[in-house]
Amino acid sequence: MKRLLDAGGGVISEFHYDEMEDRTYVRRVQDAEPIVENNKALQKEGKGYSASGDLRALASIPLVVFEEWLRLDGLTYRDYCTRMSRRERSKYRARKLMEHTAFRTSSGPL
Repeated sequence: MKRLLDAGGGVISEFHYDEMEDRTYVRRVQDAEPIVENNKALQKEGKGYSASGDLRALASIPLVVFEEWLRLDGLTYRDYCTRMSRRERSKYRARKLMEHTAFRTSSGPL
């Protein structure tokens, strides 16, 4: 059995029940391609910066990708927010963005 739970913000959440395994889970899906393509354009055009050039956007990461990074590292979003310091979260994001440059919107140091 499959049931749509939510489809807001470009993320589709579906409830699944597998009768054979008597298992329930929620599947989240997002089309990351438009975000990646926009990131490439911003990098190429050098438009990851504010008009004054003082500020720059570092990245645009699809929510489901960030959730998957956390899951693969054995973390929950709650762990990320409450058990990691601001500095640890910053280092975590920088490490992931070094591994996955498609989500960067500008070049330069993280």
